[in-house]
Amino acid sequence: MIRPRETGYSDELLADGSVHRTYEDGRQEWRRRDPSVPGLVRWHDNRSASGTDELLGDRIVKRVSNGGVSYGRDIGYGRTVWGRDSLTVNRTSFGGRMGLLLAGVGVTALAVTEAQLPPLSLSPDEEEELRRQAEASGRDGGAGGEGAGSSDFGDSGGSGDDEWDGDWGDEDDGGWSDDDFG
Repeated sequence: MIRPRETGYSDELLADGSVHRTYEDGRQEWRRRDPSVPGLVRWHDNRSASGTDELLGDRIVKRVSNGGVSYGRDIGYGRTVWGRDSLTVNRTSFGGRMGLLLAGVGVTALAVTEAQLPPLSLSPDEEEELRRQAEASGRDGGAGGEGAGSSDFGDSGGSGDDEWDGDWGDEDDGGWSDDDFG
């Protein structure tokens, strides 16, 4: 089991339908779903970084930031593991709080298994195959799926169950999930 460095965050839905995400380490992100690209979130932060988070299949989130690419995996309960050493936890979601509660009573550990780790890299063909899987399972195009509706990327998802809860939907609030690619 791996014990990655944990960073919590909370999301605030803004009047324009975007989200202000505040991390416990002081980082802040402003996130907006890209309506022209299903499964994509555009973001920028208070440290001059910007990029996109894209929900691929198999709960994998692709983050492109200032030209670099990294991958995360939503592992449920509002948690997204990034690479081999970082875990983000959605403190505003029921799933994130439930995950911490369950860990506190020993029902589930916050440790991460090898099977939960995201890939370190993917080829363009592998990414495309994951996109096809997401589309085939109905988790793309606004039909229920990090990323980019949900994990972080976290995410994930934030619902506390094993299904990806990344759909922003078509609600008046912009359809923002409480765990958009953690």
